[in-house]
Amino acid sequence: MSRLTNISGKEAAKAFQRAGWQPVGQVGSHLVLIKPGVRVNLSIPQHRELSVGTLRALIRNAGLTVDEFLELL
Repeated sequence: MSRLTNISGKEAAKAFQRAGWQPVGQVGSHLVLIKPGVRVNLSIPQHRELSVGTLRALIRNAGLTVDEFLELL
């Protein structure tokens, strides 16, 4: 398993968009992404650095593995 590092919210959002997630709006400092056919919304904080725990939770909610996410970066 590859190592997850701190990345920015902007970089994370781009990786999720490559996986088919689409931005629908922004609430405060959080970008909201949806994917057709998936009941979960992703709310990505647009901070300079996302903590590893937050990033891991977003990856899990998106239905990806850490390795799949790292390939999208």
